[in-house]
Amino acid sequence: MFYWLAQYFDFAGFLNLFRYLTFRSGAAVGTAFVIGLIIGPRFINMLRVRQGKGQPIRSDGPQTHLAKVGTPTMGGLMILTSIAISMLLWMDLSNSYVWACIVVMLGFGLVGFMDDYDKVKKRSTAGVSGKLRLLLEFLIAGAAVALIVHQTGGKLYFPFINGPVVDLGYWYIIFGAFVIVAFGNAVNLTDGLDGLATMPVIIASLAFMLIAYLVGNAKYAEYLGVPFILGAGDLAILCGAIIGAGLAFLWFNAPPAAVFMGDTGSLALGGTLGAIAVVAHHEFVLAIIGGLFVVEALSVIIQVFWFKRTGRRVFRMAPIHHHFEQLGWPESTVVIRFWIISFVLALAGLATLKLR
Repeated sequence: MFYWLAQYFDFAGFLNLFRYLTFRSGAAVGTAFVIGLIIGPRFINMLRVRQGKGQPIRSDGPQTHLAKVGTPTMGGLMILTSIAISMLLWMDLSNSYVWACIVVMLGFGLVGFMDDYDKVKKRSTAGVSGKLRLLLEFLIAGAAVALIVHQTGGKLYFPFINGPVVDLGYWYIIFGAFVIVAFGNAVNLTDGLDGLATMPVIIASLAFMLIAYLVGNAKYAEYLGVPFILGAGDLAILCGAIIGAGLAFLWFNAPPAAVFMGDTGSLALGGTLGAIAVVAHHEFVLAIIGGLFVVEALSVIIQVFWFKRTGRRVFRMAPIHHHFEQLGWPESTVVIRFWIISFVLALAGLATLKLR
């Protein structure tokens, strides 16, 4: 809204500040953070009243988690509301990349909401069937990537290599959809401890705020040898909104959590980060920056595959954060150490920008 006002009603130059991407990105952080803090208590109270017993807790999980019984879920609604309002105020909504990310964020948020609602209603940790979830996610992600490919093409870029490696054309839609769905579910699997997924999402968003800004600027893109994508810089504002909303949510999700993010938030945030990476053509850098999420997802895949083949487990429990809990690490220790790993991986991913 403010960007639009600056474009059409700034007769005296007073609103010129609202045209600057850096200012709007910072403003998006502050706006989403303040909104999140304001609406947080009301959202939590509403969810607690409507859900009664809160999110079902796995009976086969760590016994320390049984103390969390009664904590409401679907806190992702609070996050998405804060992001949406911040986007409405600060983003250029005529940008097709923005709408591609909105499609993923809201679509994945709806799928996650369906899953959370099913769990609460049935008092079960099962939720919506995995096949239905994946089908809906791929349809949503495919539609978003088709919109992106129409603007940027289907060229694939690798870290450490200057210029595109291969042009996938419209086959890129399948690849891009896989990236979005995989990362959305990876974040979802990581969201098992208080604050565990929230801070790494914030860290990854900080990294992609910088990446989106650089690939959207012709001079910086040419200097770094990364693809220049006109209009991609606006996604730095979306990253800022995610950061602000995430920090506000962490205020209430810090141990002991007053609310859980639920699939509503984790699927939406992971999918949105995947969509931003697809727009910026930094999908493989996302795997480095979001390496913590990748490891969490791989631990589940390895555990299931090996158990089906041998009847034995590789980890004491999957995802891998539960493995360390079973080794005797306190929950706060697991969370903080995983935060540190996430921060180091983000720096490693950003380092690839000049190593081409």
